[in-house]
Amino acid sequence: MRITIYTRNDCVQCHATKRAMESRGYTFELINLDNDPQAVEALRAQGFRQLPVVITDSLSWSGFRPDMINRLGPAQRAVNG
Repeated sequence: MRITIYTRNDCVQCHATKRAMESRGYTFELINLDNDPQAVEALRAQGFRQLPVVITDSLSWSGFRPDMINRLGPAQRAVNG
């Protein structure tokens, strides 16, 4: 499963989401919106107004959401190592 986290450098909730994902063993791609202004507009067009934005194959959400991270479950963890 592919997991993408859209973040900014100074975002506390983004850092918390990243730490929670790492502690559960998920692998993910980080996209830093400080470096990619076009991605900001794309996320706004999808209705997202808060960071981080997490997008997986079947779920998407914004903000620090441990409940949603837990919904990913062990069966959906990426198999990269």
